[in-house]
Amino acid sequence: MLKHKQALFDHLVNRWRDLFNASFEVLLYDLTSTYFESDPPGDEKDKRRFGYSRDKRSDCVQVVIALIVTPQGFPLAYEVLAGNTADNTTLRGFLHNIEAQYGKAQRLWLMDRGIPTAEVLEEMRQADPPVKYLVGTPKGRLNRLENQLLDKPWHHARSGVRVKLLAQEGELYVLAHSADRVAKERAMRRRQLKWLWARLKQLSAMTLTREQLLMKLGAAKQKAPSAWRLIEIEVARHKGSFSYRLHSKKLRSVRRREGRYLLRTNLTETDPAKLWGFYLQRVAVEEAFKNLKGDLAIRPIFHQHEQRIEAHIFVSFLAYCLHVTLTQRLRTLAPGLTARSVLEKFAAVQMIDVHLPTTDGRELILARYTQPEPELELLLDKLKLELPAQSPPKISAAQATTATAL
Repeated sequence: MLKHKQALFDHLVNRWRDLFNASFEVLLYDLTSTYFESDPPGDEKDKRRFGYSRDKRSDCVQVVIALIVTPQGFPLAYEVLAGNTADNTTLRGFLHNIEAQYGKAQRLWLMDRGIPTAEVLEEMRQADPPVKYLVGTPKGRLNRLENQLLDKPWHHARSGVRVKLLAQEGELYVLAHSADRVAKERAMRRRQLKWLWARLKQLSAMTLTREQLLMKLGAAKQKAPSAWRLIEIEVARHKGSFSYRLHSKKLRSVRRREGRYLLRTNLTETDPAKLWGFYLQRVAVEEAFKNLKGDLAIRPIFHQHEQRIEAHIFVSFLAYCLHVTLTQRLRTLAPGLTARSVLEKFAAVQMIDVHLPTTDGRELILARYTQPEPELELLLDKLKLELPAQSPPKISAAQATTATAL
């Protein structure tokens, strides 16, 4: 199967263009990982490696899956990488592969802040034609540009979202402020801080050795890392005691930046609504990974050989392609229904074998599917689908031999 991978991508892209007039000018690129509950491999070339686990399973070996999809969810390419692959080392190769397979075009790449390096972004700007991008930036860059952004006016992008624009050195920086994100991030911070403060109060009342205290403080830090940065803790040098207080200055800084994002792009587009809309399309990649790990059950993976692992992921990818195609058909033929709900309805149809003994000692086998309920019949009609005719009767090999002898 794997040797037909590139041909399959070409075929799918052409079919989606024909069926849905799909556009592949805006590409969303992200990475995820999937783990194996098995012993680490002995071969150093094996892709199963320990690395940063997005599933919070750092105790398991894993592989990294890099995926490129359109905002509508159509996948353009994917690769299975070693489990210890750093995110910021993958983009250059994908840029080359996409151009080699689909040719040069005016594409826009949407990515998270941890994927592109400054060197790769410079290469994208200097390419002919330039490769467009819109990416998030680390918090540290917001610190450096904060003074320059203070004097810039706010622009209305959409309900509850304001943006500021700052042109600098051939790029455009976009500072976005979302009221919904403010409420969400503030609630998360308060929940973590409330738990951590109560936990520190409990620890301060315990009688512990210094080593025991450090272990418990480390566990608390791991559980509430964001809140930990807002508290100053001093542990006694030779005793199991400590003091703690709220870092007010850091708290004010965090509150001021909640719900804010700094993006960078080499687009000439300056409409705040379009820029923010482009970045929100990254949700399509997150939904793709959710489907791969959830509805399509990419885990557990029991294979040990690398080719079988890649084939397993390939089959899951094909299932995702069907999932996306069904979602697109539902938008026009049965709006309001999701692919998940439709598949649940189809799961009610089962295939069974009916064994019928005859009076002369032989046995007929009828392969039959159960008749769909009225609700499913309506869905089949909406999707313009017809169930195949029931299979003709069969007879087992042993019975066939007996019948021939007679």
